[in-house]
Amino acid sequence: MRSVIFHPLAEKELLDAVSYYEEQESGLGLEYLDEVEHAVNFLVRYPEAGSKVRGSIRRLTLPKFPYSLLYRLLDDQIRILAVAHHKRKPQYWVDRQ
Repeated sequence: MRSVIFHPLAEKELLDAVSYYEEQESGLGLEYLDEVEHAVNFLVRYPEAGSKVRGSIRRLTLPKFPYSLLYRLLDDQIRILAVAHHKRKPQYWVDRQ
């Protein structure tokens, strides 16, 4: 089983989104976090589920929120490169390793 590692900037994006949603409505930030955790657990089980978007980078879209997880499969881990909002500048994350 592969471990999941978040790029530091992806982790910041996740926490920023949780804070934003929690400010909008109490409990919504936790609902968002639960959605991300569900997606990460899905990737652990089905690492190639996301569609390829650039080289070895894949995208998994969250069903309930306008975000995608952009990730790369490594030998023994899944590296989350970005937690990207669908309205954010496309491919801002391409230089992340």
